[in-house]
Amino acid sequence: MKKPLYNALKQLHAKIPRLADLLDLGADEQIRFWTHIVEAKLLSRLSEDFPVVAAICGGGSSGKSTLFNSLMRQSLAPTGGTAGLNRRVLFSVPAARTEHGGLLADLAAPFEALPEPLEDPRQLTEPGKPLYVLNRIGPDNLVLLDTPDFDTGARGTYTNREVTRMALEASDILIYIFTNSNYNNRDNTDFIARMLTGIGRRKCFLVYRAYPSFTDTEIIAHAMSVANGIYGEDAARYVLGVYRTDEDNRVAAGQQFMQLAPVRPRSVDFGEALQRIDAPGLRLELYSSILADVVQQASQIQGQAQISLDELRLYLDALLTAQSHCVHEALKHFPMDRVMRRFARIWADSDPTHVKVMRKTGNLIELPLKMLLGAAGWAREQLSPAGDKRPSSGDFAQKLDEDLVTAVTDLHYQVVSPQISVTGCLTDSVVRRMLSLTERIRDHRQLPNTRNPRAEASGEGATLTFQVDAHPAVLPAREKLRGENFKSLLQAILAQKDAVVDISHEMENDLCRLADHFRSKMGLWRKISQTFWAFLNVLPATVAVTYVLSTGDPVGAAGIKIKLTGLFGAKDLYALFAIPVTTGLKSAERKQIEEMLGPIVQTWLNHKLKTVQQLFEENITGGIIRRARENIDAADALIGEINQAMAVCGPGDENS
Repeated sequence: MKKPLYNALKQLHAKIPRLADLLDLGADEQIRFWTHIVEAKLLSRLSEDFPVVAAICGGGSSGKSTLFNSLMRQSLAPTGGTAGLNRRVLFSVPAARTEHGGLLADLAAPFEALPEPLEDPRQLTEPGKPLYVLNRIGPDNLVLLDTPDFDTGARGTYTNREVTRMALEASDILIYIFTNSNYNNRDNTDFIARMLTGIGRRKCFLVYRAYPSFTDTEIIAHAMSVANGIYGEDAARYVLGVYRTDEDNRVAAGQQFMQLAPVRPRSVDFGEALQRIDAPGLRLELYSSILADVVQQASQIQGQAQISLDELRLYLDALLTAQSHCVHEALKHFPMDRVMRRFARIWADSDPTHVKVMRKTGNLIELPLKMLLGAAGWAREQLSPAGDKRPSSGDFAQKLDEDLVTAVTDLHYQVVSPQISVTGCLTDSVVRRMLSLTERIRDHRQLPNTRNPRAEASGEGATLTFQVDAHPAVLPAREKLRGENFKSLLQAILAQKDAVVDISHEMENDLCRLADHFRSKMGLWRKISQTFWAFLNVLPATVAVTYVLSTGDPVGAAGIKIKLTGLFGAKDLYALFAIPVTTGLKSAERKQIEEMLGPIVQTWLNHKLKTVQQLFEENITGGIIRRARENIDAADALIGEINQAMAVCGPGDENS
């Protein structure tokens, strides 16, 4: 077997169970069976340095143990004229291969028991585990098996057939020895044929223990009768060679080893024929059907994993979307005075020196000017969707408490429930991705060996509602959250609300950058205008925020709607503000204020969305989100590697 194919199979063996575990496919029995087949029948046998395993088999008193002893040049197995004398399999293992610790286990995999060393030949006469001896004089690339008689018994009951079946499964080739009395025994050849049909059609050497008077032509004729009984019309394809060993009383008496001679022209010595076997090529042919089945099953498992991965992605999207909605719910109220006054201070602090001087001079007329303009002010409106004006907030901190309690309760309920339910608009890219995942999962419902999808989408028009089941991969993290005390969790979040109320150093830096940005966009005339109005201590439209914050409640106002961008999974948000009409704002000035207010409010919102999201993830969703993301990343990488390995293992690949 070529190394790329072997390495690809090793990759599948290592990565398929890991993938199933990451996505909790619920196919443990299927994975265990698949892994066992790969370990026992492919990986161990398809290694280039694995020795050839040849099983000597045949009917009772055909000379199996005598042939085994002769090939090993040692008297190891008991011999004699009694049929069924030996009851166990005996391995002859090259001593040079014993440093490979797993060799014995690989050889005995079909027996599901490690072989034990042979200490006394009489052990072979009792049923039990396979035994082994170390061969110190034979070739180091050959393991021989001596097998029990498979025709000992009567009336359809044969004592050793199951152990013989396991011996044939453990072998790469057969050495079938027969005699003149049983070469045409169809029961024997039918048994071998049935065994080979179930475990793979192993090729064989045929050894005929014949009378010296038999000609080679007769030997070949009788041997092919045996071959046809085992292999049928394709017999010639599976016979590696035909050899004869003549009857000899000295061999029967244990005084001499068998001598094997080829009967076909240009055939080589039996020992050399064993040495010439292309073990990797032979095994690849032998196990090609098993390999094809393994790759097909791996493909099915990979397909199931891909569906499960899509379901996990969909669950994570639904969780993040639900969390995003709850984060926005926690920030329904906007502390305008706090943020706008801070920005006004930043703007004033960054004024040119001459503007600051002029503004101080203008303080003398500040009060009369305010009285003249009237009691104009800033309307404290909350962030809300278009057309939905909420009552004003008198105390942002108090309102934040209420909003946080509602948002935390909603989010916790969603996360610990069997399903997450979210509603979104088709214009939202996240919703479109969720819909695509849902449809792809539903399409796979018709595939074999797949479960029903864990998500459904329903709705009318551009709005969809998703019902997404919790994915098994995140269940441990969900159960951990379920076991925590909700009241303590809520108090932990409320205890950190100052992080939402306060203006952080990072946010102040962003507001400073905004002020610099606004100032950089001021043209010459607007700078001159600012200098003039600074003398009167009145701000032009470009910095109207400072002016309106210094006034009282509005007498009359015109609403300005500013579109804001939400975080993950959120629909577009709108902030509604009221600008005093008594300022006499023109359309151009109104646009300038909108251009200023939008970035200021968005800056605050972005910082606080992230702050609240961090609070929620630290106390509610973080463990589940981390588990989902880690498993998605790992599973995605594994699927890619598995696809590459299957491309190498697939039929028609040049490495096969």
